Amino acid sequence: MKDEEEELNEENTEQNPENQDETEKELQGVIPISGMYENWFLDYASYVILERAVPAIEDGLKPVQRRILHAMKEMDDGRFNKVANIIGQTMQYHPHGDASIGDALVNIGQKDLLVETQGNWGDFRTGDSAAAPRYIEARLSKFALEVTFNHKTTEWQLSYDGRKKEPVTLPIKFPLLLAQGVEGIAVGLSTKILPHNFCELLQASIDQLKGKKVELYPDFPTGGMVDVSAYNNGMRGGRVRVRAKIEEFDKKTLLVKDIPYGVTTGSLIDSIVKANDQGKIKIKKVIDNTAKDVEVAIHLAPGVSPDITMDALYAFTDCEVSISPNACVIVDDKPLFLPVEEMLTYSTEQTMDLLKQELEIKLSELESSWHYSSLEKIFIENRIYRDIEECETWEAVLETIDKGLDPFKKFLRREVIQDDIIRLTEIKIKRISKFDGFKADEYIKGLEEQIEETKNYLANMVEFTINYFSELLKKYGKGKERKTEIRTFDTIQATMVAVANQKLYVNRAEGFVGYALKKDEYVSECSDIDDIIVFRENGTFTVSKVQEKAFVGKDIIHVAVFKKGDDRMVYNLIYQDGAGGMYYVKRFAVTSVTRDKEYDVTKGTKGSKLLYFTANPNSEAEVITVTLSPNSKARKKVYDFDFAEIAIKGRGAQGNIFSRYRVKGIKFKEKGASTLGGRDIWYDETIGRLNTEERGAYLGNFDGDDTILVIYKDGSYELTNFEITNHYEYDKIELIRKFNPKRPLSVVHFDKKSKNHYVKRFLIETTTQGKTFTFISENPGAKMEYVSLHPEPEVIVHRKDGKGTKTEEQIRLDEFIDVKGWKALGNKLGSLEIVKIVGVKKEEPVEVVEEKKPVLPDTDDSPEDNGGEVEPVKLDVPVGPKPEFPKDVVQGNLFEI
Repeated sequence: MKDEEEELNEENTEQNPENQDETEKELQGVIPISGMYENWFLDYASYVILERAVPAIEDGLKPVQRRILHAMKEMDDGRFNKVANIIGQTMQYHPHGDASIGDALVNIGQKDLLVETQGNWGDFRTGDSAAAPRYIEARLSKFALEVTFNHKTTEWQLSYDGRKKEPVTLPIKFPLLLAQGVEGIAVGLSTKILPHNFCELLQASIDQLKGKKVELYPDFPTGGMVDVSAYNNGMRGGRVRVRAKIEEFDKKTLLVKDIPYGVTTGSLIDSIVKANDQGKIKIKKVIDNTAKDVEVAIHLAPGVSPDITMDALYAFTDCEVSISPNACVIVDDKPLFLPVEEMLTYSTEQTMDLLKQELEIKLSELESSWHYSSLEKIFIENRIYRDIEECETWEAVLETIDKGLDPFKKFLRREVIQDDIIRLTEIKIKRISKFDGFKADEYIKGLEEQIEETKNYLANMVEFTINYFSELLKKYGKGKERKTEIRTFDTIQATMVAVANQKLYVNRAEGFVGYALKKDEYVSECSDIDDIIVFRENGTFTVSKVQEKAFVGKDIIHVAVFKKGDDRMVYNLIYQDGAGGMYYVKRFAVTSVTRDKEYDVTKGTKGSKLLYFTANPNSEAEVITVTLSPNSKARKKVYDFDFAEIAIKGRGAQGNIFSRYRVKGIKFKEKGASTLGGRDIWYDETIGRLNTEERGAYLGNFDGDDTILVIYKDGSYELTNFEITNHYEYDKIELIRKFNPKRPLSVVHFDKKSKNHYVKRFLIETTTQGKTFTFISENPGAKMEYVSLHPEPEVIVHRKDGKGTKTEEQIRLDEFIDVKGWKALGNKLGSLEIVKIVGVKKEEPVEVVEEKKPVLPDTDDSPEDNGGEVEPVKLDVPVGPKPEFPKDVVQGNLFEI
């Protein structure tokens, strides 16, 4: 059957060759589905990229934004228009729904740059939406009218239905793209350009024209703080960290004053409540008091540190967000990734080009006006119009006027054309009769001056463009200063600030640890994101994530929350190397490990075990009593041993030989002091935080009850502890030092009420921490002029007498006044008017303390150093009170053999 059909087809083909040709043509026009998908997808993707989501580099606008502004310009009469009417006008150019136009217009209006608004336009800080379009109004701002539109320099195209003309791009003479920022998602492509500061952009354009290098960083309308260390010029791979501004209202309340960009007060509160529910922070309630300014009040639970809670808010809530820029724009109908500085360069050059075009158009118009005004003056003053009275034809009229102008053509700047002559014939008799030659000369002279001025501008375009940007800055820059503070953020470790929301338990015998073992031995409080460290009797230890219940190995001798990088936590132990082996003693810290990996603190010999173990949070070294076996040959069977004689080494060190003889027992005798001494503390003024990583100014070595003295610019002081979690308002601090109660404070202050300057020197007698005390006059207008902790402070006083004669006097304040009470007003600094007071810079003296080398007992049974001598340590710290030994030393288990 199949063969028969093929034969019939062949016969038909032979009989009808024309049908075969038609069939082949039809098949050639058929496109496979895969090809159709490829073409259609590319067309759709290109349309979305070019016409919807990504802005053009020329004006920084998406098509819908451009069409809105063009429609508003057409409607502009200086009065507000209903947004519903603006949307309707825009729909003549934008082939999409009214909702997209309305949303885009609200977005432009909320940025408060190109559009003036009236009515309820919503609030991007709280997330409140705008009222319906029929209830709100808008008009173009004066700034938009000045920099955005110019019909003569605009390139036009037909609208989507061919009925209207719309701009290809608007001739914007300002880096609008960088000022407003933009975000868009297209097919397979996205763009995110962050907003920048209005004034900084204009100044950067000026600097670029002057050949200076510029750096641009984001500035957000929500304010807050931003870390731009990884901004990467706004390119892909960059990142900025944005934080809310949090102030400590009192010890029980924190106030959020500014919020991060892209975060609303509602979403911020939701994230805070969520963190509280998860046990990351502890708060009583959150209240949104936002009105004209943002204010979110966070009331803390009793006993919660505001400083630690502040860090926890940054770590676990939307008080800190990370934003990844992705600067993509349309250049020559193609998407292109450009750094923000190149965008600014393009905008600056385009502005100069547009200004040049405007000047050239203006020059052409001025020369045309001069040409016609000159022709008119010649035509009227020389009564050429009378010569055409006898002319009978139009051609004769034109020829007569042209002939009458011949003697004067050599004074004109361009050739006289027929249109010029026709225009002269249109002059009315009334104008001829009232023609004033003097006024005409003055007008022509004014035109000549304008022509010369315009030519001068064209010859000096760079200077002209700089003046243009300067005028914009002067005219519109007020009130547009930077809102977002640029700072360097420290990295907050979540485990350091997380609230202890769980309790840790251990079953030593069975080897289980977790926060669900409520019937077993309680260890300490912890958070559910903590790591725990576990030591076992065989000398091994592991670090693992805390869980409800986890098996970590039997014979547990120590379990605790592990703090990564804590070099103050020192473990003291004595172990026996294998069954019947020698005894070793070692001290070590565990600062970093691989989670769930087993480590051995012994030499690894089979049968090794720990005889003594303690964990010491501040590197304390205790004294123990050692009892040797009665059968040993040692001369002393019982002796004391001080762990301070052993150097702190790495966890992998085998340790020092403790005894060659059999040890019967070890007993704890007495506590010891920290062998590492105090902790060296630095203050990083760029972030207002303390640190131990040697960033910023060195404050000193702190131990025990040492405190930090903070002198504020308003003439007050505060004593704080030296916790790394402390926050300091660096912009309000004049001086921050380690507090020495014996060192007097020297101050020069001005009392506005008496209009006199006073000098005072006093010792700080208060000991209360966390409370500020004012030490200058409390009268309104009083201010601190100078403060120093130097023992020999000096200032240079610039004075002026009644005749205007200026003098200078250098004064040693310690010789000028004795130390008095901190509440005293001080001695008056002369009677002449003081212009200014300048402090003489001096280095503050630092005392050097040398720590003595420990002396080992000279006995046969004393430990032998197996890894080098203990060297003396020199610490550059001021001499302070002797620290007391902390009360929270963790004691280990004692073993009897």
